[in-house]
Amino acid sequence: MTNLILFDNERRDHLLPLTYLRPVADLRVGILTIREKWERHLGVSASYLTQDYLSGKFPLSYGKDNLLLNATVLPSRELLLLLRTLEPGQAFLDGEELIAAYLPEREMEQLINDEDFGDLQGFEVRDTPLYKINRPHDIFRLNDWALRQDFELLTAERTSAPLPAGCRLVGPPDQLFIEPDCDIECATFNTKTGPIYIGPHSTIMEGALIRGGLAMVEHATIKMGAKIYGATTLGPYCKVGGEVNNSVLFGYSNKSHEGYLGNSVLAEWCNLGADTNTSNLKNTYDEVRSWDYPEERFVGTGLQFCGITMGDHSKSAIDTTFNTGTVVGVCSNIFGPGFPRQFIPSFAWGGSHGFNSYRTDRAFETMERVMARRDQELSVEDRLILIRVFEDTARFRRWEAKE
Repeated sequence: MTNLILFDNERRDHLLPLTYLRPVADLRVGILTIREKWERHLGVSASYLTQDYLSGKFPLSYGKDNLLLNATVLPSRELLLLLRTLEPGQAFLDGEELIAAYLPEREMEQLINDEDFGDLQGFEVRDTPLYKINRPHDIFRLNDWALRQDFELLTAERTSAPLPAGCRLVGPPDQLFIEPDCDIECATFNTKTGPIYIGPHSTIMEGALIRGGLAMVEHATIKMGAKIYGATTLGPYCKVGGEVNNSVLFGYSNKSHEGYLGNSVLAEWCNLGADTNTSNLKNTYDEVRSWDYPEERFVGTGLQFCGITMGDHSKSAIDTTFNTGTVVGVCSNIFGPGFPRQFIPSFAWGGSHGFNSYRTDRAFETMERVMARRDQELSVEDRLILIRVFEDTARFRRWEAKE
């Protein structure tokens, strides 16, 4: 059996802060993570070729035959057909970027040891569209396409659970799929604009108004009277209320109250306090610029609508307002009146009035309490990764140099 390996490349740094705590392959877009998509399509389990400090939690496994896939690339029918033609010692390229390679064990070991593993016979990918996650905003930009692909993959030749009495469906019935053991009361669903997938043990409370596409992964919750526009993804155990438009929440993150979240990406264990609002459109209607970590400056997104990108374990207090294109790092706490800066480093504590550093010992205490509510633990491995991120991001906490 061929080993499937999803590898990070230099694009990984452009996807920060979302990739500080995970490989690129564990980003969620559509219903599934990138790794889950490839595993389902190819019928094998995947491992990771990622950053050294992540490799203990996300190990590499290889063997006699190894298929390496660029983790930024999403599976499509055309690409899957092309991969079937790949033979040992061959590779597919998009310009100078490696898309896929078939490596025997010896060449794989040479690659791991940073040795010259010989000549690969490279072929340019032509007439095959590539759907790639190169920047954080590509996640919500491609979410509609990815959600439709995943919906077809997960529901083919299966029968949905019935829509409970008291609910209303507008649009094609075959574009609504409800997994078993869901709790749905008096909600309205519109599938004219995209499919709606409701994962196992999900909850949709009374008065929710939902326009597809929507993906709810297991144990996700939509609160009473919420207004959800597509294409939106709620990862496992996420809770949302208020108004949400074209946003992706990876998992265990909450926006439970009133307030607006649009064209945004929240990683895991984030929490937006009541009446937190995100701007996704500039008053001038100009292109939105957003922070890019390798460039260490704000760069154009090519988008008119772009909200917030928030790293894992970050939180906002009640009535927080985020400006268009804001990027928040890992484990930051934002509070106070006014708009905070549009780039907030990791382990920052404060708001528009200024920031202090969030000490790791205090941060770990909060993480333990939050994760225990979902029967999860902050492992020693997680702590070591977070300490590494704290150290690597110190240069962005420029106030520390003044202390």
